Amino acid sequence: MDKKTGWKMFMIIFTAFSASGVLVICSLGRSNHEMRVERKAAAIESNKPVPPYTVREYYGRIGVFRTGHSEPYMYIDADISLMPELDRSQLAGGIAFSSESELKSYISDITS
Repeated sequence: MDKKTGWKMFMIIFTAFSASGVLVICSLGRSNHEMRVERKAAAIESNKPVPPYTVREYYGRIGVFRTGHSEPYMYIDADISLMPELDRSQLAGGIAFSSESELKSYISDITS
């Protein structure tokens, strides 16, 4: 192998390693950025106030739950089967209320 061919091979290998290094550094930087964003999102989520009331379906009835309790403290007398599909799907997942006045307004809406 002559000197010119050896130099070309060296430059090709050097360029390949340089490009690979840049890609690795960029990937690590992006990964680090994503981890920081996830940590910030988790911190923000943990600082959100927990709503004191949740209304959800409980064994075929509508139950009102206080935060931290697995049993309803009150039941709402409304027939779930007569409700629109959207309301039923929301009840299946639970509807959170941040105040008793919001809760009372919701109860009067669904019972009237």
